[in-house]
Amino acid sequence: MYAKFFKRVLDLFLSLCALVCLSPLLIVLTLVGAVAMKGNPFFTQQRPGLHEKIFRLIKFRTMTNEKDKDGNFLPDTVRLNKYGRFLRSTSLDELPELINIFKGDMSIVGPRPLAVKYLPFYTEEERKRHSILPGLTGLAQVNGRNDLSWEDKFRFDLQYAADISFVNDVKIVFLTVRKVFMHEGIGQGGEAPVSLHIQRAKMMQNKEDK
Repeated sequence: MYAKFFKRVLDLFLSLCALVCLSPLLIVLTLVGAVAMKGNPFFTQQRPGLHEKIFRLIKFRTMTNEKDKDGNFLPDTVRLNKYGRFLRSTSLDELPELINIFKGDMSIVGPRPLAVKYLPFYTEEERKRHSILPGLTGLAQVNGRNDLSWEDKFRFDLQYAADISFVNDVKIVFLTVRKVFMHEGIGQGGEAPVSLHIQRAKMMQNKEDK
């Protein structure tokens, strides 16, 4: 009953409360971000959700859109300014995802949604992570976050999907808060583990070459 009904009701209630209570902070970050990022303070990207249905994830932008004379984006290290590093180190860039949770695209706890381009390389077992809503935080995030390998990240995601309970969700939320305040496992990279880029990029290239 919790996984099928009460979890969504709790997500809806808590995300609404958070959006209302944090609205002053969200407004400030939006205004400051518009100046620091020299334009749109929000970053949106398509991500796979429940049953691999694509939705648009929303976050605060942490990198500027600066380009070179040929119209190509400058290196990430150049576009990631001090404000962007601050947002990432405090996880404040994730706050707009409360909108995704309120809309029903995401849950407070669940597997983090990875980029759409990696979907073709999931195994049948790995695809089971999409049998539930993706989350703002999850079991993988409190067990290593960006330091985890691809295999370990998916192992934790599948473990969570197989055993959803109110008690586990409460534990994950409290551990997440602790890690955010302790700045544990927070890297400067993207959503995918390093091993994902290394191990799966070759597979993608081999497929394109055929």
